[in-house]
Amino acid sequence: MSTESKTAHTLNDLIEIARDGQDFYTEAAKQVKDAELSALFTRIAGVKSQIVTSLSSTVAATGAKPPEHGTVVGSMQQFYGKVRATLGDTQYGYVAELEESEDRLLKAFRDAANDSDTPPVARQEVTRLLPVVEETHQVMRARKHAMKH
Repeated sequence: MSTESKTAHTLNDLIEIARDGQDFYTEAAKQVKDAELSALFTRIAGVKSQIVTSLSSTVAATGAKPPEHGTVVGSMQQFYGKVRATLGDTQYGYVAELEESEDRLLKAFRDAANDSDTPPVARQEVTRLLPVVEETHQVMRARKHAMKH
């Protein structure tokens, strides 16, 4: 696999996972009744959108095509999130599901950053965006723990 296609492959996986998060946050922002939580979800959806845009332009620069949809796992997670939200405490259900999607994205970013096979261009982009990913992960983790107590 060429460096360009390896870069595109690595980043496309991250784009799909970030897009899952973006879609899920956008949906959750519409569903929760709490205005402050809704605003937080909308803000983080915007952050995910910036990550998708940034990674997509790096993929396009390699001559490859960035994905236009999220992952299958993401749509399943969205489905279960909706079900759980309908059945249980809506706000906590969404926060817990969203925090899980943050875990997934953070793990994928860290794996790409630490994988010796990740091409320099991809690693540079991943490393640049990692603090943003870590920040939203921290926000949602803190929110989940605050709601649990």
